[in-house]
Order: sequence, then structure tokens, then C-alpha cells
Amino acid sequence: MSEGTGLITVASDWSVGETIDRLQAAVTAAGLLVFARIDHADNAAQAGMRLRPTELLIFGNPRGGTPLMQDRQTSGIDLPVKALAWQDANNDVWLTYNDAAWLATRHQLGTESEPAINAIEAGLAAVVHQATGPDPDA
Repeated sequence: MSEGTGLITVASDWSVGETIDRLQAAVTAAGLLVFARIDHADNAAQAGMRLRPTELLIFGNPRGGTPLMQDRQTSGIDLPVKALAWQDANNDVWLTYNDAAWLATRHQLGTESEPAINAIEAGLAAVVHQATGPDPDA
């Protein structure tokens, strides 16, 4: 589901940690690099604050992102790509990420960036589906 904000949010069948574990495995299997995993709830706890489970995974591939930055270097503010797993007040878990088409619009990328945007969009959809959906072996 896209809320018109450039964000795509999908429900996950898994906990926040399991969702990010599954996403990290899918990303790695797809040949992408994992640059960082940030546990916002743990960081909040260390600061003496409470936050429902919230984790961010930052990942990508220079072959996908560099052409966008060659087109408009400002796209580097949104690259590498990120996905945020979070638990809402009803204990439902969601995975949110930036819509690749929104990135193209936001940074006014040219038509030469369309293949990279399309590849990022398709790749994100695939790894997000693997991370949030039912276990195919179950």
C-alpha cells in the first residue's frame, strides 16, 4: 500500500526482528550489500526511553544506485535504499520503504535513470515479499 507520501507499507506475518532477519537473508541472496542494521528500540532503551520494536535495514548495490547519483547527486540522500520494520500499537508488524518512482520524481531524474529505477522497484518488491510473506517451506 502506498500512502501518497512516497512510502510503501506492507503487512508482515513476522515479528519486527524476524522480518528484518528475513529481509537481510533475501537481500544477501539477491547479491545486494547490507550496509547497516539499526535497532531503534534498543537505542531508545539505552537512552532510557521506550519505543515499540522498530528496526531499519540499509542495503543496496553500487551498480544500481550509482547511475542515479550520476544523474542527480542529490539522490544519494536516499541511497542506499532502506526498509523499516515496525510494530504498531495493535502489535501488527509492517515493513515500510521508499517508492522507487517517488525517488525519481523527488530528484527529477532523467529518462536515462528509468532502467535503474525499474530494477530497484522490482528488486525491492521481491525482497520485501520474501521478508513479509508466509514461509514457502511451511
